[in-house]
Amino acid sequence: MIDPKSGTLDVAKSALKIEAQALLRLSEKLPPDFIYLVDSIINSSGRVIIAGVGKSGHIGRKISATLTSTGTPSYFIHPSEASHGDMGMLMKEDICILISNSGETNELVDLINYIKRFNIKMAAICSERKSTLAQAADFFLILPKEPEVCSIGMAPTTSTTMMLGLGDALAVSLMHRRDFDAEQFRGFHPGGKLGAQMAKVEDLMHGIDKMPIVNLTMPMRDALLEMSSKGFGYAVVLENQKVIGVISDGDIRRNIDDLLEKTVDEVATRNPITISSNVFASEALRIMNSHKIGVLVVTDKNNYPKGIFHIQDLLRAGVA
Repeated sequence: MIDPKSGTLDVAKSALKIEAQALLRLSEKLPPDFIYLVDSIINSSGRVIIAGVGKSGHIGRKISATLTSTGTPSYFIHPSEASHGDMGMLMKEDICILISNSGETNELVDLINYIKRFNIKMAAICSERKSTLAQAADFFLILPKEPEVCSIGMAPTTSTTMMLGLGDALAVSLMHRRDFDAEQFRGFHPGGKLGAQMAKVEDLMHGIDKMPIVNLTMPMRDALLEMSSKGFGYAVVLENQKVIGVISDGDIRRNIDDLLEKTVDEVATRNPITISSNVFASEALRIMNSHKIGVLVVTDKNNYPKGIFHIQDLLRAGVA
């Protein structure tokens, strides 16, 4: 418990330290049934149904949302709504996780009875091994008894932090067992900043028909016309249909004297940085930033051109 007479910053720091220590102890005393629960979920054809009341319910909703977004079908059911008809959402193949710090939440009784009646597997997240909830469970996820950080030692704080941490550990463990990868994650997160970052170069690039293409012997006068017509301020130099160089704004500035009297061969930068079409857009942004460039040529493994990728494409997609 935190001394209520402490200064505001001291209270805040102490609260975080106490909760961090509680998570550390939870990691050191991870319930033995944790691995059995993971195994059961992996081998189940049903969903993970989570229920809780009050702060435990809020935590349950977040755990369910995390599971769903990382490859484990899950649904949160409110115990009171379950008592008034929503029990029908449960299937025998499901695995239920009921959350209650004390393990004696009255609103869970009807749900517990239904689960036992139809022999549905159930896990209990609580801090009392001898509680009604734990006694009814198939899997016991017992939390270590750690003090709540509020000044009166009663508001759910440390306990809900441990519940949330245990839920995240469960989701991550299931991701590991399922070999859940970034491509699958992208499928569940098509919108917003996450969706933009998970887009691939091929989703945002311009095709080869939009690429300004020149050859080594072309006069710079003609090369500039090609660059202007495609609107990238950039040209790709091909030889035997493979990418061997580029002309950027920087190349033009460095060769501004007598530029129109030169050929592409005299101006172009050889062996440019290229990128594969199946690379994530966020990785393309990292490459652009590290090399201080605004355009990347997209090629296949043999260095044949596939398209062109501009920093503006990242900006429009919301990646940059």
